[in-house]
Amino acid sequence: MASALTAAAPQRKQSVFNWTAVGWFGVLLVVCYAPILAALVKNWNDDADMGHGFFVPIIAAYIAWLKRDEIANLPTRPNWWGLLIVIYGAFQMYIATLGAELFLARTSFVISIIGMVLLLGGTQYLRVFAFPLFLLFFMVPIPAIIYNRITFPLQIYASEAADSVLGLLGYAVLREGNILELPSQRLSVVEACSGIRSLLSLSFLALVYGYFFEKKTWVRVALFLSTIPIAMIANAARVTLTGILSEIKPELAEGFFHEFSGWVIFMIALAIMVGLHQLVIRSLKVINARRQPVLHSEI
Repeated sequence: MASALTAAAPQRKQSVFNWTAVGWFGVLLVVCYAPILAALVKNWNDDADMGHGFFVPIIAAYIAWLKRDEIANLPTRPNWWGLLIVIYGAFQMYIATLGAELFLARTSFVISIIGMVLLLGGTQYLRVFAFPLFLLFFMVPIPAIIYNRITFPLQIYASEAADSVLGLLGYAVLREGNILELPSQRLSVVEACSGIRSLLSLSFLALVYGYFFEKKTWVRVALFLSTIPIAMIANAARVTLTGILSEIKPELAEGFFHEFSGWVIFMIALAIMVGLHQLVIRSLKVINARRQPVLHSEI
């Protein structure tokens, strides 16, 4: 009798994600961070190194949308630690505003979004949306002190590599730091030519590409790390090409042709990354095929 009553008892409904609360919370965040977000969008437009920033929230939102079926039957367990994270984000924005520190102010917006997901959905929802939330950090420019520490070594490397290659090709070149003295003109490898632009954009694309086209975590990590040498080599090739073009026709080393060569080199770097991934896939297939007979013989 008791078992029959138990079976007849209505099952407890699972709580679903409160999208209305998400909408209101999102509107409040946008209103609170409106000046910071407006300045961030302006930075994307003005700084060529951050041109990919326009695509980051769009791609992150699309990936989050793809997970709608995954959370359809996922019960919500609001976690009040999320409110503490939101409060911390607001505190970080306040401190950053007082100190005029843009990086802390901009990342506080992402931190507040993370807190919102944890507060309204719980740890399971935070785990589901972890990757698109992580991608949002790529829309924030890196701090100037770190930027300067990265760009200068990249400038020197590109200058040294171009100097070596141009010398091997028979071109007379004299390098002084990040400046290349050629018979026709002087080429200065400035911050814009350091390769940081390619590195930031390529690393972001590597994460997105790995998410859609690779299931193995270690391969995804390898693809992400491979963007560092690929971007460095690609940029050194661009500087070398600029030096060659300047000897043929100086006008080709600046203006439209200089910018166009940057896009061509970047697309080649992207193709190298994709090709590297395909090489890894084929290598793994060959290794697995060679192991198969050994497994059969042991059985």
